[in-house]
Amino acid sequence: MNETQRNNDSITLTIATAAGVSESEFLTEAETSALAHFVKRVGWFEFNSHSVNEDEAHLVKQAVDKLQNVLSRSGFDPL
Repeated sequence: MNETQRNNDSITLTIATAAGVSESEFLTEAETSALAHFVKRVGWFEFNSHSVNEDEAHLVKQAVDKLQNVLSRSGFDPL
């Protein structure tokens, strides 16, 4: 199956830039659920230890919080 012919079970993750360019990737429901579980479990230790400084760690946390929020609104809200 090619990238343009996905079934209804696939989820599209799209990122659009300020310049109007969009990039998309198809995820299975299992992949999306696993991603939701991961972003729920990851925390400050990982953000801080993998960033060059605390400012970057805070930015990463903000981005992950936003990703978790959109996953939750899309029905992927792990317990």
